[in-house]
Amino acid sequence: MLPPQELQNILQDLESDRIERTVSTDKTDKFGEAICAFANDFPRHGLPGYLLIGVKDDGAPNGLQVTDRLLQNLAALRSDGNVQPLPALTVQKYLSPNGQGEIAVVEVFPSDLPPVRYKGRVWIRVGPRRAIANDSEERLLSERRRVKYFDALPCVESTLTDLGLDLFHLNYLPEAVAPEIIEENQRSPKEQLASLRFYDLTKDCPTYAGLLLFGKNPIYWLPGAYLQFLRVAGTQLVDDIESEDMISGDLLTVLRELDRLIERHNQHRPVFQTALREQQIFSYPTIALRELLLNAVMHRQYDSSAPVRFYWFADHIEIQSPGGLFGSVTPDNYLQQNAYRNPTVAEAMKVLGYVNKFGMGIRRAQDALKKHGNPPAEFQFDSSYVLVIVKPTQ
Repeated sequence: MLPPQELQNILQDLESDRIERTVSTDKTDKFGEAICAFANDFPRHGLPGYLLIGVKDDGAPNGLQVTDRLLQNLAALRSDGNVQPLPALTVQKYLSPNGQGEIAVVEVFPSDLPPVRYKGRVWIRVGPRRAIANDSEERLLSERRRVKYFDALPCVESTLTDLGLDLFHLNYLPEAVAPEIIEENQRSPKEQLASLRFYDLTKDCPTYAGLLLFGKNPIYWLPGAYLQFLRVAGTQLVDDIESEDMISGDLLTVLRELDRLIERHNQHRPVFQTALREQQIFSYPTIALRELLLNAVMHRQYDSSAPVRFYWFADHIEIQSPGGLFGSVTPDNYLQQNAYRNPTVAEAMKVLGYVNKFGMGIRRAQDALKKHGNPPAEFQFDSSYVLVIVKPTQ
């Protein structure tokens, strides 16, 4: 919470490039652009920026009543996937110091992984206004990156030739960057990759995320970057194996193959409704299995040599992801708390259309299981893995 005096100082400081004021309550794009610009911290303040809703340009409150719905809508800007990578922000309601109205304050912290984009565009603060960054400004932001996530680290023995550039240019870049930005810039492939955290210009090599997304042979660099599938005739691993598969390759190929794998093995059975009519019922809701597998791929520990394990038994399914819970997530808060071990991979899955909104995968899966008549998925946590157990309808 901001102390009253600090809030008063922010309201009165009309020149700061860390402050944006608005009386609008429904300008989602305006809010998203402001959050993106503050997260990029182009002036290098190293301090939060503030979006003030319910404040006029002269710093005076306009008498707004801040509703819970407004606060929820502002908080949703963090996880709706339009600001990439995910920004760190807080949303609070304040009574104006003079008591003339309420103010919604969005506090946005500088990103460790600039450049940050909103709907494919890099926004920055240029004095008191927002602007789309040009090539030089974007390059400066890239050079400031403070890497602390494994997927954004450089893979120093790899080179540009280890990437499938057609996959990047045809399948990814048009989805990640606004078309007018692509048309305007004349950057090299290395610079284009680097702007999205897939290449390290300082080390002159791809990052691990770049190899995962566009690598010609990702498991050469990341031996555990594949999914192991087993279909078991019985209820234990010692029982007969009916079929097995290993899904590897660039991440887009892996995700597509996961969809096909679920479709191929999620068998249905007839349920007779009348003497002349029957309904096909699946043992598991496809959406639940898909969300749980995507969650395992997104959050797994990629520097582990273990794969994601997808074991389909006669009476249940097990999905095991290498790496325990990450960051601030605990067994008590995993449904409410989000922390991303692989933010660049998470961003890519959103860009590719495999994630609609961050932080919702497990809840969507549990909801689908409940509606389908399955028991809730069970989660077991260990320091080296997360195991999910799904049981069929009865």
